[in-house]
Amino acid sequence: MKYHGFQKQITQIILLLAICYMPYAIMGCGYTTRSMISDKFLTIYVAPFINKIDITSEGNAANKYRLYRPMIETEITKYVTNRYLFDGNLKPTKEELTDLVLKGEVVEFRKSPLRYLDNDEVSEYRINLVVNISLWDKKENKLIWQENNFTGDTAYFITGSQAKSEDTAVTDALTDLARRIVERTVEQW
Repeated sequence: MKYHGFQKQITQIILLLAICYMPYAIMGCGYTTRSMISDKFLTIYVAPFINKIDITSEGNAANKYRLYRPMIETEITKYVTNRYLFDGNLKPTKEELTDLVLKGEVVEFRKSPLRYLDNDEVSEYRINLVVNISLWDKKENKLIWQENNFTGDTAYFITGSQAKSEDTAVTDALTDLARRIVERTVEQW
């Protein structure tokens, strides 16, 4: 008889938990895989990035890790456009057909040492690609948002089993920057 009473209590507890859980199951947690951008924006034009890296400044301690990489602005434009294609929330298109325009300028390309070996040789570097970006509503010619010093980066070893080339690291930094730009665009403004 005691066993039957215990079983009845367990059944009541389970029923109570199910009833309490039901509103959450119906409403969901609010997570969605959809973009947070307005339905009126379907296309985007990625304007060619402009290289604003000052290659004429004298080297000093403050900017000794700043570099110039030829055609980095073209690579950024290509990677960002490809990332929009991959993401699928906004379709890259020609400027005259677009809803949104992404404008950007490269302001810094930096390669900084992160880790040293015992003999003071660098074993790990960080590459930073720094851009100023802005998103424009083309139809209303209105600035939606702007962000300065927006950064994509990667760290890489030059020795050891995890070593990779600087070109591979730059590709990783470009991929990271493009991912961050697209995420910034499709997240809620």
